Amino acid sequence: MGISHWFFFELLNFMEKPNIGLLKIAMVQTDLFWKGVTANLAMLEEKIWTIDQQVDLIVLPEMFSTGFTMDAAEMAEPMNFTTCKWMKQMAAQTNAVLTGSIIIKENSNYYNRLLWVTPEGHVSWYDKRHLFRMAEEDQSFSMGLGRITFDLKGWKVFPQICYDLRFPVWTRNRMENGSFEYDLVLFVANWPSPRINAWDILLKARAVENLSYAIGVNRVGQDGNGIPYSGHSGAYDFKGAQIAFSEIKEEILIVELDHQELEHYREKFPAWKDADDFDIRS
Repeated sequence: MGISHWFFFELLNFMEKPNIGLLKIAMVQTDLFWKGVTANLAMLEEKIWTIDQQVDLIVLPEMFSTGFTMDAAEMAEPMNFTTCKWMKQMAAQTNAVLTGSIIIKENSNYYNRLLWVTPEGHVSWYDKRHLFRMAEEDQSFSMGLGRITFDLKGWKVFPQICYDLRFPVWTRNRMENGSFEYDLVLFVANWPSPRINAWDILLKARAVENLSYAIGVNRVGQDGNGIPYSGHSGAYDFKGAQIAFSEIKEEILIVELDHQELEHYREKFPAWKDADDFDIRS
């Protein structure tokens, strides 16, 4: 290939790649009022307004409006009710996407549902796939079946909820039409203190094995069942390096992720080319 043809080919490759910039995320690690929706929303609103810089995404823990309760019939809301409307309001006022999971009733089913709410008021969601049988979550909630990715400023974000972290097959970052399914895998959780070491290990592993950033937002404090939580919210890059971490305290972590660094590493270390292919049965 001549120099002029080579240059033209490289120029086309450059023009075809979108210029995806930085992504700034606020990770809200907090205690929660047990089954206190009004109190939790008021508390979280105060915390969100302490964020003194513009961010693209605000992440709340799993079941942030109630705590991790199995009293689904008592605490569930329909879509576009109190908590969903509050999320729309906060997303619009902060000009940031707001996400976290709540208990949703749909027909006769109850879901541990992560809501993804944009400043324009659009609501998307992911229903928790792996229900924590040791707390009988599988007896109170219906299992989610679908995978979804959200687009944010050109970034592809893959949402997961707590116990999903233990199942790498479900979290596998696949190739679709020559590109990765996602750039960031995001976990919201109520992960208790006695098993926090597993949380730390698996969150880092999900980043490394999927050549993506990984973020996990956990809670602190003690719930109404006496179960303690020690936080350990963290952000990791595609090599497993820690970007941000918080231990046992209420704190908002601000992290900034770089898509160009991710792309460069994927090109330099294309381990995805040797991954085993498989199908997930629903």
